Amino acid sequence: MKILLIYPEYPDTFWSFRHALKFISKKAAFPPLGLLTVAAMLPSDWQKKVVDLNVRRLNDAEILWADYVFISAMSVQKESAKEIISRCKKLGRKIVAGGPLFTAFHDEFGEVDHLVLNEAEITMKPFLADLAEQKAQHIYRTSGWADVTETPIPQWDLINFKNYASMNIQYSRGCPYDCEFCDITVLYGRLPRTKTKEQVIAELDSLHDHGWRASVFFVDDNFAGNKNKLKKEILPAIANWMEEKGHPFHFNTEVSLNIADDEELMKLMARAGFNAVFVGIESPNEESLEECKKIPNKRRDLAASVKKIQKSGIQVQGGFILGFDMDPLSIFDKLTAFIQETGIVTAMVGLLNAPKGTKLYERLIKEGRLLHVFSGDNTDFSMNFIPKMNREILVKGYKSVVKRIYSPKEYYRRVKGFLKDFKPTQAKVFRVNFDDIKALFRSIVRLGIIEKERVYYWRLFFWSLFTRPQLFPMAITFCIYGFHFRKIFEDHLMNLK
Repeated sequence: MKILLIYPEYPDTFWSFRHALKFISKKAAFPPLGLLTVAAMLPSDWQKKVVDLNVRRLNDAEILWADYVFISAMSVQKESAKEIISRCKKLGRKIVAGGPLFTAFHDEFGEVDHLVLNEAEITMKPFLADLAEQKAQHIYRTSGWADVTETPIPQWDLINFKNYASMNIQYSRGCPYDCEFCDITVLYGRLPRTKTKEQVIAELDSLHDHGWRASVFFVDDNFAGNKNKLKKEILPAIANWMEEKGHPFHFNTEVSLNIADDEELMKLMARAGFNAVFVGIESPNEESLEECKKIPNKRRDLAASVKKIQKSGIQVQGGFILGFDMDPLSIFDKLTAFIQETGIVTAMVGLLNAPKGTKLYERLIKEGRLLHVFSGDNTDFSMNFIPKMNREILVKGYKSVVKRIYSPKEYYRRVKGFLKDFKPTQAKVFRVNFDDIKALFRSIVRLGIIEKERVYYWRLFFWSLFTRPQLFPMAITFCIYGFHFRKIFEDHLMNLK
């Protein structure tokens, strides 16, 4: 059997890092982890090819080569997925589709031959069995949760590592919390399911054996969902592996803010090589946190918690949301001040939306405020419901927050403030390669000469070079990130009405 696995294109968003990737000669931030994992579930004697549309174009000859086309996608990739399906159908090729997009919106994809939904560890086996007997059904789904200890190592040999800025692996699925606006528990449940330490080390070995020597992102929606297992088994195993291998990777992941309450956990994460975490802070307004049931953030000093994590040697990247019913008119100034004061350099601020299946989605239907189904594509920065705050005021306030936090003056001040206080807990081994050197010189030309931020760039350049030389690479990285965020604002947000 010849199988073509296609990963649809992501639209241009804050998370795409498209403008930043150009500095380091990379095509995409991450490879299609889910698709590569599915590839490893298919029979080993099948021929497989992967086309990531975030890396290169798809040609008709590749589609015609395949017996079946497999597509996996997130909701944000919906439009690209539809285009792929249309091309494949015109060329007479059968399609197998799965992943979060198709699981949530399977009723919109009747033209797909076989929908293998929910978690592939469960639904792929009966599909392959039926396929072998030439009686494959249209849809396969389950209400149960997969045993992730059976998940295979992704088939890394199907991609070119040079195209990506970072690799990614998964340790757990599910989150113990149930925030009103989040669909993670809908897709993966509330009980965190985790891999064994042997699995994690085997996946790190696989990346290492393929020659990777850079960033690795743990894609878990809450890496610290099971803190005890992390502290007793996983982190010590990763730390020992890193020491044995000479620290070939540095890690980042997503966690809840309450890791700030666990000094042991933070120390272990730093020792294991985690230097950044993304935290859903959502709002500095206590009433808004109460509204959306953000349990880990309620009744705590948010700024102090952020500072504690940063003090442990781990950078905090923050996610924030505007548009809660309980947001006061002062929220825009309050959020801007919070981001500046805490030194959260990478601050992702979005408008609230209600994904299908969430408690927020159901509540808004009952209240008659839902406008349409949220596709996951928030590049137009719209909302799929009628907010309590006047929409014009909300949009104007949202634009003012993003414009202020990513204006050169405020952004570079925030970067300097963070770097001044940030103290990594262990000496990092920087492996400077040709791409890093190119990125430095491209930043000098683009940010130090062409762009209007050049005064701020050179101030940070020399300050970090002479006062915090250990963090100089991080300073340049932040400069490049800031450029990307400003470009997204100028290209997409300026026209928001």
